Amino acid sequence: MTNWNQLLPSSHTDTFARDRLPPKDQLPVFIADRPELNYPDVLNCAVELVDLHVQAGRGDRMALHGVSDFNTGAGDFSWTYAQLQDKSKRIAQVLTQDMGLVPGNRILLRGGNSPMMAACLLGALKAGMVAVPTMPLLRAGELAQIIDKAQVSAALCDSLLADELQHCMTPGHPSHTASLQQLVQFRSDAADGLEHRMARQSGAYTPHPTSRDDVCLIAFTSGTTGKPKGTMHFHRDVLAMCDLFPRHILRMGENDVVCGTPPIAFTFGLGGLLAFPLRYGASTVLLEKHTPDSLLQTIAKYRATQCYTAPTMYRQMAPLAAQHDLRSLTHPVSAGEALPDATRQLWKQATGLEMTDGIGGTEVIHIYISSAGQQVRAGSIGQVVPGYEAQIVDDDMQPVPPGSVGRLAVRGPTGCKYLADPRQRDYVKDGWNLPGDTFVMDADGYFSYQARNDDMIISAGYNIAGPEVEGALLQHPAVAECGVVGMPDEDRGQIVHACVVLKPGHIGDAAMEKALQEHVKQSIAPFKYPRKVVFMEALPRTETGKLQRFKLRQISSH
Repeated sequence: MTNWNQLLPSSHTDTFARDRLPPKDQLPVFIADRPELNYPDVLNCAVELVDLHVQAGRGDRMALHGVSDFNTGAGDFSWTYAQLQDKSKRIAQVLTQDMGLVPGNRILLRGGNSPMMAACLLGALKAGMVAVPTMPLLRAGELAQIIDKAQVSAALCDSLLADELQHCMTPGHPSHTASLQQLVQFRSDAADGLEHRMARQSGAYTPHPTSRDDVCLIAFTSGTTGKPKGTMHFHRDVLAMCDLFPRHILRMGENDVVCGTPPIAFTFGLGGLLAFPLRYGASTVLLEKHTPDSLLQTIAKYRATQCYTAPTMYRQMAPLAAQHDLRSLTHPVSAGEALPDATRQLWKQATGLEMTDGIGGTEVIHIYISSAGQQVRAGSIGQVVPGYEAQIVDDDMQPVPPGSVGRLAVRGPTGCKYLADPRQRDYVKDGWNLPGDTFVMDADGYFSYQARNDDMIISAGYNIAGPEVEGALLQHPAVAECGVVGMPDEDRGQIVHACVVLKPGHIGDAAMEKALQEHVKQSIAPFKYPRKVVFMEALPRTETGKLQRFKLRQISSH
């Protein structure tokens, strides 16, 4: 097997990303001891995901499904693998010939989930660029931070989302950044728009021969804990995420059809909704707007076999599921935040389907602990995905016995490589990635999530995991959503504080607060009950559906 801890020389002309990898003593240990990870030295992941299917005679298979009208969801269309190859090659030509970019330059991508956004990403990778995909809802100030940190000089942007990026290019605007020099819009009829530029290209393009150890992606975290962190990933990382979780846990194949909600600018969406299906010659449905009902409609319409979304969406879809034909669905995959068992059971009762839970992260690119089907155990996320190793450790990085609470440590073929960030030292210790989660592992190697390390509530000497209290509250018939955080308290150090969204028809008054407190006392250990309950119309969430606990703390402190 090849040694992934000794990096191959970079093929990039612009070596910005390679030059800013963490020092060797701060990098995790990379393990690539499985035959499916035996990649060649020269490796371009976009070629592997698209071009190889065309070369093998599968060019007429459907790759991407989308709609032409963003607002109404009308105008269905599909692209074959051959069409996707042609479009991505033309985009690569625009980047290199029209825009004058060179391998290693960073290119910011801004758009919702659409076939054109996917083609832009693949075209950038084919050209040897470093793609910097960004969430559609980011504002100019947030984009400027990313542009400056990654030293982005050019961007491809959906015309419907161009205003915020234009601010970044406007001298005198508070978000102006000198780095961004070129902006080309897609979904545009303009003469200088991407579509017209593509039409002027020949499509005869030879992809750049990148090294497997060349950075191809800088994925920025959602920034819930402060300044955004750029996580760098190699071409080999993109393929490794495709060759482990979907292969061994989901048993993915060419007949799968995938849909879901996470943006492909987010690694959960990039894997599940784009890279995974393309790796296996399957197809994916890329739609920009989803409600619980429209996602169920999409599953039924396209005969989707896999769906990727957050626990909140599954909880909202469950009461509507009986109205839709979901017989094609085999793997409803949940990730992005902790899956309460109440949500798992609600979904299973409504559909008969066992949910596939998983934990991953932007730093490690995708899911590394999961179980599906008969391997699922109540209260557990699952076992380590083949190709990864995981253990529970104490503060001194020593493994703790089964059944003991500790910090999750993981390593495998992918791992944390922050872009010039001192927080690398906190994430990687002794070659292990520390995602910041408190877990318990049983004697059979099943991992059960307790809380984020910084979300563990310590009240009067008791350790209380917020997600456990949330799970209890969600079992109450009046509760639609909830978030639990610890708040400072003079007597107890911290108290459990619950922010609750009620279902229609219920009133958030003192009587309801008392009823919820008593319900929790009856469901779990009484000392875990929320001593304060605040009723809200909605919980603050990131664009990917992740609960923003720091905002709950801010709200609760006023």
